[in-house]
Amino acid sequence: MKKLFLSLTVLTFSAVLFAQKTAADVAKFASETIDLGKIKQSVPAVATFVVTNVGTEPLIIEQANPTCGCTMGDYTKSPIAPGKTGTITATYNAAAANHFDKHLTVKFAGVDELKSITITGDVLTAEDYDKWVAENEAKKKTDAPATKPAAASAKGKTSSKG
Repeated sequence: MKKLFLSLTVLTFSAVLFAQKTAADVAKFASETIDLGKIKQSVPAVATFVVTNVGTEPLIIEQANPTCGCTMGDYTKSPIAPGKTGTITATYNAAAANHFDKHLTVKFAGVDELKSITITGDVLTAEDYDKWVAENEAKKKTDAPATKPAAASAKGKTSSKG
């Protein structure tokens, strides 16, 4: 019985000592997915992810890599103090007209788990983009509240006949 108790105690302490931090233990993203909306073909679009250090030690972003060759990522290289924020940027080159969902993997120091963040949107041809912009501008004008013309005041005006 003593051996069983000792074995369980050792196993419990081992599990606690070797427990790995998860990305959620050290970092929180303002948003894990950024929708870039409709973008014009061949015009790169940039998404900026904000990450907050929710741990008790400085947070280091070791890597932020796109999962395809169509995005380039940059990130805060200096340690992020507890409670402070850093950024990870992703630039989508918008070469092909279509819907896209692109992922970046983020590796934090001291955490084995990789965190996935996503950019999404719709790339439109130049013609379709211009048409979409024109439609939205027209819609804004029709949705705008009507302005009331200033009422003319008859006070103080006299009419003189002849």
